[in-house]
Amino acid sequence: MSKRNIFLIGLMAVGKSTVGRQLAQSLKMPFFDADSEIESRTGAEISWIFDVEGEEGFRNREAAVIDELTQQAGIVLATGGGAILREENRRHLAARGIVVYLDSSIEKLIARTRRDTKRPLLQSANPAQTLRDLKRKRDPLYAEIADHRVMTDHRGAGVVTRKILKLLEQDLQTAQQARS
Repeated sequence: MSKRNIFLIGLMAVGKSTVGRQLAQSLKMPFFDADSEIESRTGAEISWIFDVEGEEGFRNREAAVIDELTQQAGIVLATGGGAILREENRRHLAARGIVVYLDSSIEKLIARTRRDTKRPLLQSANPAQTLRDLKRKRDPLYAEIADHRVMTDHRGAGVVTRKILKLLEQDLQTAQQARS
C-alpha cells in the first residue's frame, strides 16, 4: 500500500484519535494528533489556550500545525473537529493526502461527550444543542474535502479501521487500473 498521507476529519468524539492510532499501527506509519501536537508545543491544554487566546488564537496555532504536518509524507493525522473551519486547512488537507470523514449521529456524540469537561466548545449551558449546531455548520465543510465518509455510530474502532483499510485498498486498485 502506498505511503500517502491519511487525514481523519470529523466532529469531536467520532473516534479520530483512536481510529488514527490503529490505522497508523496497521499501516506502519507515524501517527499525529493535531490537538496533542498543539498542546505539546505550547505546554498548555487546549482549554487553557481557548481561555487565554480565544478561539481565534487557537485556530491560528492549529493552522500552523496542520500546514507543517500535512507537508510530511506517509503519516496518519487526526485533526481537531474544527480544523476544517479555515479554508487554508481544507486546502492543505485535500491537496496533501486522503481525507476520511468519520461521522456519527448526534445522539451518539451526546452520549460520548456527556461527562467531558476538556472540550471548550461543550462548556455551554446546552452541550447537546452545541453539538447539533456544530454538525449543521461543519457537515458541508467535511463533505467538501472528504475522499471517504465512514460512520462510527455502532462500530468499534477496530471495525472502523478495517473499513478504512478496505477503502484505501480499493483506492489503490482503482489507481492501478487507471494507469494500465
